[in-house]
Amino acid sequence: MKSLDKQIDQLFSDLKSICGGVRNDYFGLVYLENEFELPREKAINQIAFGGNDYGIDGFHFDKETKNFYIYQFKYTNSYTQFKDSLQRLIDAGLEVVFVAPNTDSNKNQIINQMRSSLITNRAIIEQVCFRFIFLGDPTEAERSQVLDKLREDLENKKYYIDEFFKNREITFIVEYRSFSGKVGSIVDQRKTHIYDFPMKDVISYKGENNETMHIGLINLTSLNTIFADMGVRFFERNIRYGLGEYEAVNRAISKSLKSILIDQKESPLVFAFNHNGITLYAEHIEHIDGRYRIIAPRLLNGAQTVTTFSKFMESNSDNPQLKQNKSLLEDLYVLCKIISNSSQDFVTTVTINNNRQNPVEPWNLHANDLIQLQLQDKLKEDVGIYYERQENAFQSIDMEEEGITEAKAIELIKLTQTFLVSDGNIQRLANLRQVFEDDNSYSQVFNESRIKCDSRHIVLCYKVQFRLRKLINDIIEKGVNKYAYAPRARYLLWALMCQGILNDDNLEETAEEYGTNMNLPAQFTSYLSNIATTKCRHLLSELINSGKYDEKINEGNYSFLRTSQAYEFCMDHAYKKWKWVKKKLNKTI
Repeated sequence: MKSLDKQIDQLFSDLKSICGGVRNDYFGLVYLENEFELPREKAINQIAFGGNDYGIDGFHFDKETKNFYIYQFKYTNSYTQFKDSLQRLIDAGLEVVFVAPNTDSNKNQIINQMRSSLITNRAIIEQVCFRFIFLGDPTEAERSQVLDKLREDLENKKYYIDEFFKNREITFIVEYRSFSGKVGSIVDQRKTHIYDFPMKDVISYKGENNETMHIGLINLTSLNTIFADMGVRFFERNIRYGLGEYEAVNRAISKSLKSILIDQKESPLVFAFNHNGITLYAEHIEHIDGRYRIIAPRLLNGAQTVTTFSKFMESNSDNPQLKQNKSLLEDLYVLCKIISNSSQDFVTTVTINNNRQNPVEPWNLHANDLIQLQLQDKLKEDVGIYYERQENAFQSIDMEEEGITEAKAIELIKLTQTFLVSDGNIQRLANLRQVFEDDNSYSQVFNESRIKCDSRHIVLCYKVQFRLRKLINDIIEKGVNKYAYAPRARYLLWALMCQGILNDDNLEETAEEYGTNMNLPAQFTSYLSNIATTKCRHLLSELINSGKYDEKINEGNYSFLRTSQAYEFCMDHAYKKWKWVKKKLNKTI
């Protein structure tokens, strides 16, 4: 590392007056010179110095292998640093380089250099390789939920490359590499998913920012073909993996399919009338020779329809009635909306609003938010615990493959409650729906500062909820009549317990011992009980005896125990007694 630092410092000193940029820009220069033994005068023309680079830090065409390399360089051990620049590459980078080079006159010179090399070598390029070079472990980068989602988004833009090469088949590779030469164990060459199928009675509609929506009728067998080919990747923009086959929605669809395809009691034409319809997102859609070609489709709403139809066809594959009535499938259509030419934020909004009509909880609608993906990466990387942001997802994963060491997951709702109580916002617990339905409330609970928090502290506060009943009983044992109200102070106690933990002088030792797993050993319970009975019990007693709520207490009304004002009162006294200050799960200690 010292040798690398020295090389970068020397290059920066020698070339900054000529090339400009910042010190870390020269990390890429060191890499290109070493990797391909390039002369410096050539290498400096293949590196981005300064900004407005559209997420492209460097490039190189290797005539021997016929590979065209596009680079991002990060002089850090952390793969999370790729997130923003990868998003820029997805949002506009590929389009500017391969399709619309003249849209920005102020773009970095590297875009022109790269475009020139692409045009010169267009006839002989066989592979376009995106390489993300950093100092860390590429295997960890490939396991990242955030980078996997962004990688998928990047791969879905391959049609820009196909257009540049006039639909000549070009292999598209995305991989993470360490500067030391280590390559991740998974180098996935995913194809561009392109499908041609008929749609009936199609109309199109333009949005405010040129978003496009095609509305028409699509055959269920066409959807089944996509699902059979793409598998669960078809659902990656949806809010969950699908409902169980015994859920009411799926039972109704199965019953309808049976009535049409097996019993012939209904006409297949009636299915479209009785169905709400589905929504897809596609990177690109075009009308060709009476059929519609869609590129990289993702299902935004309608997972139950797709999975139930697939399951029905599979379970009835040997049914002679289905074979006999197979022609009926040709008339089995469903209303379909296909969204294209839109930003990822727009797609997220469409997904949420299209799923509001179904019996879906508001927190499910945020399962694929970037902050949720970041939290999933964080908890896995820091403590090996799976964050179940998607309903029913944990039971479907391969723990070893995902790098998960704990057999219990952290759940989205319970984590939300943990953040709320640790912030002292216990009033919001009474209406979690509002937290997820109101953008301001949601952004306060789930914000970037959570990513900077010590994951062990999150785990400690999260696990308190599983011992609240015992902690309440331990307090009551100190005076059955005196603390009879304790069960009504459940959330207040949880909030105070979090503060007791975070203000503990031995927090580091406790976090290392109990904050790296989901276990609830007797020693941890004893530790919690000590805080509850020696600290929190006295704070609750101060609150009850303060005289502020005598009238309510006399009426048997203890609703004040579920207010943030009660929490503030207790914390004021905690500061006077033990110098507790309010600490939140939002920064690295």
